[in-house]
Amino acid sequence: MTTYTPLRDVPAAAGYGPGDVFVLFGELFGRGYANGIVDEARKAGMTIIGATVGRRDNNGPPRPLTAEELAEAEANLGGKIINAPLEAGFDLEPAGDGLTPVDRLKGVKPETVATTALDMAAIEESRLKGLARFRSNLAEFARELDGLVPPGANLLIVHTMAGGIPRARTLMPLLNRVFKGQGDRFLPSELFWNSDVGRLCSLSFDEVTADTFGALVDATASLRARVEVAGARVSYAAYGYHGCEVLIGGEYRWQSYTPYLQGWAKIRLEEWACRVWQQGVKATVYNSPEIQTNSSALFLGVELSLYPLLDAIEREGGSSAAAGIRAACQALLKEGEAMDALLAQADAYLASPVQASFDKLEEWPRHNTPEQAALMLTASDALMAMSADPKNIVCAELSKAVFQAVGRLMFDHSWAPQAPVLWLNHDVIARRLAA
Repeated sequence: MTTYTPLRDVPAAAGYGPGDVFVLFGELFGRGYANGIVDEARKAGMTIIGATVGRRDNNGPPRPLTAEELAEAEANLGGKIINAPLEAGFDLEPAGDGLTPVDRLKGVKPETVATTALDMAAIEESRLKGLARFRSNLAEFARELDGLVPPGANLLIVHTMAGGIPRARTLMPLLNRVFKGQGDRFLPSELFWNSDVGRLCSLSFDEVTADTFGALVDATASLRARVEVAGARVSYAAYGYHGCEVLIGGEYRWQSYTPYLQGWAKIRLEEWACRVWQQGVKATVYNSPEIQTNSSALFLGVELSLYPLLDAIEREGGSSAAAGIRAACQALLKEGEAMDALLAQADAYLASPVQASFDKLEEWPRHNTPEQAALMLTASDALMAMSADPKNIVCAELSKAVFQAVGRLMFDHSWAPQAPVLWLNHDVIARRLAA
């Protein structure tokens, strides 16, 4: 298991500036964690370079962006995009029999998932084909990137690839039962995870979330050597998740969202960072707090640990920052609802005996139970219902504060990284916001 290493102190400002290069390894969609660090690179005047996953036409092979798509993506990023399709994974990769892993999931139902048998040998064939495609396109990306990094420039490469849920329509009803099911609709995550369908998901999560990081470090080895020989710095950063310390009953305590099935892939990501760090590569996985984004909407309840951030900011001396966030949050509540009541309900959930039984870091990630799922989902629904507009909720305002603070912490720490894996808990997030 990775040694628990929380970042406690706000790092000094990074020394990046004009002429240095920032690379976003993963395409920017919507608003989320990546925006925070891109904003920091932009403020520092760095040259911004991005990647794209490419696009598919009618489930055909990934292709580069069209001129129109490229212009839109570059405007969104605020920099140049290297137009090599870097979609990772293999869910749409046909094996020798012409079937893709997604094809093999047709007909899978919650009632039959435990006994559904998949052709794992054919799935492995698809995985290897997808890996070969990705590595070939990654080599093209690395070659072009080498030509865009001028002599003497410092280089920060940020890995944002994550996920890997196979794009099968039959899978979403299953996952909704795993992550949102209660009572008769509850589907144990352990049953799902130990099925052939779960094994397919595990392979996919590993490929997309973790192994892309190792491949990135390998593919940019010659570029890294060139930059370092010239006396400049090269750092790699990646977004992890491994639970988070938040204020519970007035004390910072580690907790986690359950069931986080991508957790095993996130541990694999940490292992990649530890491995290359031992080889002298400055690569750090920053385990970041739970936030509410479009991509996390499936994981109802993940936002519950966000609410105590407001109290953490006040505790860490950020009364002015906290007042502004509190006012913005209060404005989103229904008439007659109050932030104090919302925070009290969130704390009661986090401090509950059921939730406390899941607070052992060394046992992470954990599978769900009917009692735990019911408690979490009921609490989530109750607190979400306090917002006036279900599309504009309190935790969205708190999420924005978190990804801005995380972006600054990662950006500054990456200038002189001290460890391959760090936890960014609510204490240091609050100190960054209070500074």
